[in-house]
Amino acid sequence: MHFLLTGHTGFKGSWLTLLLKERGHTVSGYSLDVQPGSLFATAEIADCLTEHVLGDIRNLPLVKSQFESINPDVIIHLAAQSLVRESYRDPFKTFETNVIGTLNVLKSSQELKNLQAQLIVTTDKVYRDSFNIDEYVETDPLGGDDPYSASKAMADIATQSWVKSFESVPTSIARAGNVIGGGDICEDRLIPDLVNSYSKDLAPQLRYPDATRPWQHVLDCLNGYLTLIEYMLKDGTCGAWNFGPEYSKSRTVAEVAEKSGELWGTNMTWKQTPGSHPKESANLLLNSTKARTQLGWSDKLGFEESLQWTIQWYKNTTQGKKSREETERNIHQFEQM
Repeated sequence: MHFLLTGHTGFKGSWLTLLLKERGHTVSGYSLDVQPGSLFATAEIADCLTEHVLGDIRNLPLVKSQFESINPDVIIHLAAQSLVRESYRDPFKTFETNVIGTLNVLKSSQELKNLQAQLIVTTDKVYRDSFNIDEYVETDPLGGDDPYSASKAMADIATQSWVKSFESVPTSIARAGNVIGGGDICEDRLIPDLVNSYSKDLAPQLRYPDATRPWQHVLDCLNGYLTLIEYMLKDGTCGAWNFGPEYSKSRTVAEVAEKSGELWGTNMTWKQTPGSHPKESANLLLNSTKARTQLGWSDKLGFEESLQWTIQWYKNTTQGKKSREETERNIHQFEQM
């Protein structure tokens, strides 16, 4: 199968490219410029691609022409402005990228001759914040207070409207939460911040140490996406799907920081970042019963393994091992489980 990934130069896109290659697929990508020091750059992932197109997802004529040229069998739309704090700094670009960008993908995919399925990736933050809900299910109301959450909820709703209004190939939505794994360099992400601090023997600073998140290894999340696509190709079943770890695997930000310090081998303890910060949800837990029962999907890695694999990846690459080899080693381990 020939897969086209938008946002292929990002963290998830880089891991997904190598995972798809491991499974024998052909991969092309459409994304913004490669970020220096990113996993895509250090692991030389461009070598794995049939087509490596750099372009803005907001540019409909370019998206349309490149999609037609690549003519894939499957599209996975990952491209997004994915940072909450950045969405406060540049809300207009966030809404354009996440909403208009998604519509551009849906529009550009309409006339592709080989296309058999497409997956639109949103986030767990599409759900309207409710203190009465322990775990969000796919039918819960969508919403969002910060620009990032609101823009992704809009993209999610726009996708649902599109597939109900216009003829298209089987199209599903995947909602996942906080994924971890080696090679993430995004600012304002917990694991990169922790690694940066511990590697310099500094105490990490946490904005919301008591916030609870469903931490999941990136490979478990991506395996969920591919399991769903296999299901769609088999019988055309679509819809919205949660891919999150079980409730027992949720941890506070402080717990992740403390366990990461232990794995790194440092005695440094975290400190709370002083001052006020943009609002973020205190709890984001997904109920993934639908994916577990209908798709037969489940996480292979528990919380301890997920964090251990992640921190070890960073330690090994810091000590001189190649990021491509470390990433492929994790993929091989995962595929053998």
